[in-house]
Amino acid sequence: MTGTPSESLGQLLADLHATRVATWAPEALKINVDQRRTLVESADRAGFIKAGDTVEPFSVTEVGGDEIGLDGLLADGPAVLIFFRFATCPACNIALPYYDRELWPALRALGASLTAISPQVPDRLADIKLRHDFGFNVASDLGNALGRRFGILYSYDQASRRAGLAAGNFIGDVTGTGTWELPMPTAVVIGQDRVVRYADVSPDWLDRTEAEPVIAAVRALTRAKAA
Repeated sequence: MTGTPSESLGQLLADLHATRVATWAPEALKINVDQRRTLVESADRAGFIKAGDTVEPFSVTEVGGDEIGLDGLLADGPAVLIFFRFATCPACNIALPYYDRELWPALRALGASLTAISPQVPDRLADIKLRHDFGFNVASDLGNALGRRFGILYSYDQASRRAGLAAGNFIGDVTGTGTWELPMPTAVVIGQDRVVRYADVSPDWLDRTEAEPVIAAVRALTRAKAA
């Protein structure tokens, strides 16, 4: 698929939120909404990775165990990185299949790589790739090293921590990191010169990058190379 994506990720995530409004207890919904609002209001946008930044070499661990380096991702064309939270995150299980349908085929046709990245340890992260049979890389950013470098990390607020612990759901146990830190949903397009050509960081995890602007950024790079 190389044309305009046929569905909206924004609508899919809006449908998820609508289901929660209809089915969640009001106090649980308030904690979720308040955390997302706080992240939007307090985000240090000046610290986010942005177009024009040069990306220094890095490596992440693919869920199969292989180390993937930046040079390898850029070997045949631009590299696209999609940061997500963890394998059982409901919004991630909507977003990544959407990218598999609407983004990955176009990137593959343009000669670009696609890597979905989470801090979750590889043996727990493998579930999402196997369950959806993704053709693209799914990799672990151990210790949130790359997310920290890109300025895209956040921590649970106190209300969310209390609710998680009360439910026996410490996110550090889920991810295997032992911390409350997760990456904000982020899409990054890196040219073969290691310069970022597109970056979109969303403090609200129910507001994620659509496929079309990523495809457009990659297409512009491949056209420039051809010219």
